[in-house]
Amino acid sequence: MSQLPRGILPIVITPFTSAYELDETGLRRVVRFCIEKGARGLVGPANASEFSTLSDDERKRWIEIVTHEAGGQVPVIASTTSGHFIPAIDLSRFAQQVGASCVMSMPPHIMHPDAPGCYDYYKALAGALDIPVMIQNYLGPVGTPMSPDLLARMCRELHGVEYLKEETFPSSRMVSATITAAGDACKGVYGGNAGQYLLDEYRRGAAGNMPACQTTDLLQGVWDLLETGDEAGARARFNRVLPLINYERQYGVALYKEVMVRRGVIANRTCRTPGKQLDGPDNAELDAILADVSPLFKA
Repeated sequence: MSQLPRGILPIVITPFTSAYELDETGLRRVVRFCIEKGARGLVGPANASEFSTLSDDERKRWIEIVTHEAGGQVPVIASTTSGHFIPAIDLSRFAQQVGASCVMSMPPHIMHPDAPGCYDYYKALAGALDIPVMIQNYLGPVGTPMSPDLLARMCRELHGVEYLKEETFPSSRMVSATITAAGDACKGVYGGNAGQYLLDEYRRGAAGNMPACQTTDLLQGVWDLLETGDEAGARARFNRVLPLINYERQYGVALYKEVMVRRGVIANRTCRTPGKQLDGPDNAELDAILADVSPLFKA
């Protein structure tokens, strides 16, 4: 695929069994859900996929399942962030072998290299592959924020580095700054942050957004309206979806999975990511939010 599509390319969540094992059947259902709800591509295993809790073998199996289930209907962007370029290359070559269209990576998420170290990391990664590389610019403590000038330089100088996912703050201004700095050397800048700044990023030239997958149809609907020039309609729909996005920002993976259980996609709410779980009042508020947005769900 010479060009990744515009629109919503969701992060596929990772369903687990009640015994914390990878739920392969559930993962296939999540892929089908995303495609049926209008996803223009699939991404992962990334932060919303709980990638840091997966073994190397599980990450490979995850990529294999998602790529196979997608079956070429939409491109798969395999997330291959690792602690060094050697394991990142190994995982990326595997993704390429099983049919991924692109790989996405943050710089090594434990060592946090300086600017020359980030440059060398992406140089090694891109040089080992025949498919494009997407740089993920993400905040700490997991991410290593990079300047628009560094991002632009890598797009200009490193063959194969063609796309960016921008998730630092203020993300809308970072989208503008990176597009201005990189020009035609970057084929597309995609936003993240749950789609919270989708309208502003679109105006500034973003090619799409990569939210967690439970809002795929809701945000693709907003994007479709923007593409037709109906900004007022897009804003009205977005404002209706925003309470769900805001709630997601509080509870993260636990919220993604609760919504996907309620939408009948996965069997249980098991998370490997520790911490926040929804309590009774949280679920009551989610009831009210979903009652308002459920008419917007794509059948």
